[in-house]
Amino acid sequence: MIGFIVAGLIIGALARLIKPGRQNLGILATLLLGLVGSVIGGSVASFLGTGSIFELNVLGFVVAVVAAVLLIGVAEGLAGRRRTTRT
Repeated sequence: MIGFIVAGLIIGALARLIKPGRQNLGILATLLLGLVGSVIGGSVASFLGTGSIFELNVLGFVVAVVAAVLLIGVAEGLAGRRRTTRT
């Protein structure tokens, strides 16, 4: 379980480095989005038959990073929309 959390943090950090621009996300949001991305990546890799959802493999890692980048974009969009409706 600790390895899963560390992998999620690494995936979230990589996703933030890949995504252009400045993200207004804290470390907790990065961790959570990385964890969700790693679950998505593991699920896709498992569906394609490359291993279990909890195994670390190249395909799952790549899909997890891409999913985390997309999730960061969605989180920024929702945060931006929420910020503009308040003011």
